[in-house]
Amino acid sequence: MEDISDIRIVGIDDKRPPRIRKEPYIDLFFRLSHKAPKKWCEDFNKLSKDLVPPVKINENEGVFIDAYVRDMSHIPEHLARIKKKITACNTLYLENIRLGKLAEAARNTSHHGAAGEQGKLNAIVAALIYDD
Repeated sequence: MEDISDIRIVGIDDKRPPRIRKEPYIDLFFRLSHKAPKKWCEDFNKLSKDLVPPVKINENEGVFIDAYVRDMSHIPEHLARIKKKITACNTLYLENIRLGKLAEAARNTSHHGAAGEQGKLNAIVAALIYDD
């Protein structure tokens, strides 16, 4: 199964190839390696707000990143910036999952009355990362 850390750009949407238009821009639709979860898409859109020109992903589809450039020579540089945002988003998404597990462990610990040393042990075990 594909993992969130595997999300990356693998190409251009075959149905919407880049075309030079009479307007001063070129639309780009980058295809991801697999469908991203809605929360990942929300995080990506937030992280990418500072990119110029702007990019976004449809949170319901989660497959294509919509972008544009005004000059075709800017495509490689723009793609590099988008790829950095994807890497940052993957990291953020995985960290949020880890923090959610910690919070869940803390809730479970408090519900079971485990305090003191057992509570510390439960928190440590919940925070372990197995997929380095």
